[in-house]
Amino acid sequence: MAEDLNYYSTLIAVADDCPVTAAEVPRARGGKPTVAVLQYELLSGAPYGLTQEDVLFETWLRRQDLPADLSGARRAELRKEFFSRPQACLRSSPLAKRYGWGLLFDRDGRIALCPMESEEYRRLVGDAVEDAVEDAVEGAVEGAVGGAGNGRAEGGKHGVSVLKALRSRRS
Repeated sequence: MAEDLNYYSTLIAVADDCPVTAAEVPRARGGKPTVAVLQYELLSGAPYGLTQEDVLFETWLRRQDLPADLSGARRAELRKEFFSRPQACLRSSPLAKRYGWGLLFDRDGRIALCPMESEEYRRLVGDAVEDAVEDAVEGAVEGAVGGAGNGRAEGGKHGVSVLKALRSRRS
């Protein structure tokens, strides 16, 4: 793998067009686990235990018709092949687009689910909005006198950047 695909100290907030107002546990369809179900199982079963790369690969792997007892060498080979192609990041995850789960990455790039109705989620998203407004005002004032903004929205008050999940529909 040539480049690091993980996020660090970041919250992927739910999409603006997410159809729910509180996080929901995804359900299997047609007797098979969906991408959302697999990602939910991986992340809820090991908070801050997996990186984005781990989740993307494990989700793909579990959807393949492969023996459950793959050797470590075969898994490494499959992982290398998987990441040799471009991969969508978790901003396109159905958990954040459809099911109301924020994805909170710690400073080591490990992920935990963060339900959109939780106090932690509201605090992180609220701080990001507040920081963006403050930076816009400071930037306008400092721009008028030749200065630059403080860039605090990058890391927020709690050291966490906030990115929105990709929208489900085009507007």
